[in-house]
Amino acid sequence: MTEIAHPPPATEPARADQAPAQAPLVRVRDLTMAFGDNVVQHDLTFDVLPGEVLAIAGGSGCGKSTLMRHLIGLQVPAAGQVLYGDHDLYAADDASKRTLMQAFGVTFQAGALWSSMTVGENVMLPMQVFTDRSAAECEQEARFKLALVGLAGSFDVEPAALSGGMKKRAAIARALALNPPLLFLDEPSAGLDPLTSANLDELIQHLRDDLGTTVVMVSHELDSIFALADRLLFLDAQTRTMTALGPPRDLMRDGPEGVRLFLRRGAAEDRA
Repeated sequence: MTEIAHPPPATEPARADQAPAQAPLVRVRDLTMAFGDNVVQHDLTFDVLPGEVLAIAGGSGCGKSTLMRHLIGLQVPAAGQVLYGDHDLYAADDASKRTLMQAFGVTFQAGALWSSMTVGENVMLPMQVFTDRSAAECEQEARFKLALVGLAGSFDVEPAALSGGMKKRAAIARALALNPPLLFLDEPSAGLDPLTSANLDELIQHLRDDLGTTVVMVSHELDSIFALADRLLFLDAQTRTMTALGPPRDLMRDGPEGVRLFLRRGAAEDRA
């Protein structure tokens, strides 16, 4: 297998002048993803570390969104484990799995807002289903989350009236409804103009830097990857496994050849 560029291990013993490293939020071990006999990716092993933005990238058809579905409990692995703490997401019983899944928020590529509900009702829904908050408390929290993502005046608006960027922000507000420490974003900038995409990047950066939210982000937008990602996990469509894991700029300089070409091509297009 092509050499993988790794950051220092998350469990490396701390020096006397350092605080102990925090345990990973998610540990993926020897994960194989397949549809029947068609193996999409195999032998994926990596951690999601507290307070980081981990970007997942690779060429078209490499399995980025499929990996996301495995991480959030929507698709059973052909082999391997997805561990939240010491709990295997796919070995847990239904009740335990539901509890584990409440520890993260998810947004999908198109936002996936319920068109029959207002924006505020969309954001309140997780609180109404999973908490004992009163209607007034749910509304107050939903309005706060919408203000957090820059949509303070959109509580009573229908999703159809929102622009593409606003739908993405509303979906993030809903994903944050239960204050999860971990957020999964599937192609958050897809289909957005450069200015709207940059504004969304600023929001994600705020969530990480100011609120301590850990973000796993599937993206093919190299501007966003370089602006946000602490580490990049690269999935290779030919070898059908991960070929690099590390800071994006380090990988562009010292990563495997295919990863360097992928990242440098995007950088060259930005300069053109």
